[in-house]
Parts: sequence; C-alpha cells; structure tokens
Amino acid sequence: MMQLIDLSHPLAHGQAVFPGDPAIEILARHPAGYRITELRLSTHQGTHLDAPFHFFDDGVTVDRIPLDRLYGPASLIDFGPLAPGAPITVDMLRPHAALFRPGARVIYRTGWDRLFGRPEFFVNYPSLTLEAARWIAAQRIALLGMDTPGPSEDWLEVHRALLAAEIVIVESLANLDQLPPAFTFIGFPLKIEGRDGSPIRAVAEVGPGVGRKE
Repeated sequence: MMQLIDLSHPLAHGQAVFPGDPAIEILARHPAGYRITELRLSTHQGTHLDAPFHFFDDGVTVDRIPLDRLYGPASLIDFGPLAPGAPITVDMLRPHAALFRPGARVIYRTGWDRLFGRPEFFVNYPSLTLEAARWIAAQRIALLGMDTPGPSEDWLEVHRALLAAEIVIVESLANLDQLPPAFTFIGFPLKIEGRDGSPIRAVAEVGPGVGRKE
C-alpha cells in the first residue's frame, strides 16, 4: 500500500535561523470576520530548496526550475548518525556511484535533523568536502537533498560547485530515517518570480513498486 512520509520541518514564529538570515515571524491578523497570517521569513527558512540563482546572477531562478526535477524516483544514502563536523568524502560516496546517474535525485541522511529548531543545528554539522561536491557535480544529477542546513560548512565553494552544475539543493529535510532505499520524492517550491529559493513541503511516497528508476 502506498504511504506518504512528511520530510518537512514545521515553520514556527521565532524559530532559529541560519546566522545572518532575517528572523522568522508568523503574525496573526484579525480583519473583521476572518483570520489571515502575515509571514516574514527568508526564502531559505526551514525545509527549502536552493535554485542556481542563489549564487549565480545568470542562474535559473526558483520559478523556472523544471518541475520534473522536483518530482520522481529518488534514492536514499543512509550514513546513519554522523558525528558533529564529520566530513562526507568521495570515498564515502563511491560505493553508491550507481545512484549518481545523470538526472537522478539523491538524498543523504546524517541524523542531524535531530537538532532542528536549536541554534546548534547550524554549527559544526556533517559536511561534504569540496572534492565530494565536485565529484557529485560531475555526475550531472538533478537534485541533491540532505537533513543538514546546507551541504557543507564550506558553504560558498560547495554551493557554487553544485549549483554551477544546475543541481537543485534541498536542505533541512526531516524523517529520513523512515525512508527505504528507493522512493518517490515530491518537493515543490512557491512560484516566487525571479528569486533564489523557497520553503517547500517535501514528501516521500513509499510502497511496493514506488521509486523505480525512470
């Protein structure tokens, strides 16, 4: 039987944010007879994706990412709980090389989502080495997801390596420990015209026959 697993963290007023990002504010408003909510937050708050425009002036913006990159068969690499600051190296990725075919969606688990909502979530998290990021970029996959706030604390060069290859980066995923090795990933952004990223409601579809390779 098909099952949906929520891979998204909730958004909450006053939630911890990436250092330097604006505070998140979720403000109730009460016009006569109904309710609305005012949102003030970064496009990179919570579970979200990065478009190439995040780091490149001529990069694809979030509203122009092909939707088929954000929906379809995906693979999980489960590194299990990694220690704070643990490097994720090419040698750790090579045993899974068959998953990194052109156009693939690959998500890896470190166990770091257990710290989400706390300031330490953004510090000393397991990180791709620059060599590993360049190796992934060379495989021309479509999407790379993770349960950390970014692919690496070496954030500038690693982001640039991945986004230059037009790999969509999905950050701060949740509940990856509930996933099988193969599943269907669904993670659509808000259609924010001409911008760099967006919070998403990431979901995995699991069950018999789900997640077969395209």
